[in-house]
Amino acid sequence: MDFLHTYETLKLEFPLVEPEEAAFTILGVPFDGTTSFKAGARFGPTLIRHATLNLESYILDYGVDIAELPIADIGDVAVVAGDPRKTADRVRETIEELKGANPKTIPILLGGEHSQTLGAVEALKPKSYVVFDAHLDLRDSYQDNQFNHACVARRISELGVREAMFGIRSGTREEVEYAEEKGIRWVHARNHSFNAFIEEVKALPEPVYLSIDIDVFDLSLVPSTGTPEAGGLRFWDVVGAIEWLVENKRIAGFDIMEVAGESLGDPTALTGAKLLFHFLGAVGR
Repeated sequence: MDFLHTYETLKLEFPLVEPEEAAFTILGVPFDGTTSFKAGARFGPTLIRHATLNLESYILDYGVDIAELPIADIGDVAVVAGDPRKTADRVRETIEELKGANPKTIPILLGGEHSQTLGAVEALKPKSYVVFDAHLDLRDSYQDNQFNHACVARRISELGVREAMFGIRSGTREEVEYAEEKGIRWVHARNHSFNAFIEEVKALPEPVYLSIDIDVFDLSLVPSTGTPEAGGLRFWDVVGAIEWLVENKRIAGFDIMEVAGESLGDPTALTGAKLLFHFLGAVGR
């Protein structure tokens, strides 16, 4: 199947199926046009895919070999350099094309800065948005751009999507006030627990879009992300939350964003690749 805005790139090494037959479809978004601290998120999709070469496809936790799952990889979106809105439009249009051909597939974005999650949410129209992130991302505008990566949760909230945020440890007074006004629930990283997560998400309407900004993790796991923050979560904190969500909620889409770096084998990409495999395994079982 051909897509209007995508091109061929490095793909996962195990057997892949056509998008029309896939339970999961991977799409890279190599964009970092509004990155405000450390550049390199444009290399995220390639770095994550390459890092999967280091991993066994058999997931010990679940007894599932993800190489046996029906997975498609449709390459990367051809970004509009420096324009997050036009690039997000291309993400939206690509996912709309994909869902038109296969309504049952779960799109998986690999990125790339977090601004591009907006395009996926616009296409999939979930009822709820669950995000793991160091930052609230609820600014109305940042650096004179309402589609900056620091504004993505604000734009999604304006679509009428319920939001719950975890691992948060950075934000402005105005963002906190906006969250209170709109009833957006968030849990500070220092207060994160499995029970706190369930308490916030159990009543969320379905389907749910799940987004992982890689900077949610402790810096030792993700040294190359664009806006790193000390005091993050452990890998298994997030995996446990994913497991609960896929067992209890219908998942509309999933992404792993803000993976950056300049070298193959970067620890940030290795963390993202391992997380990708656990998501596939958790759903696949």
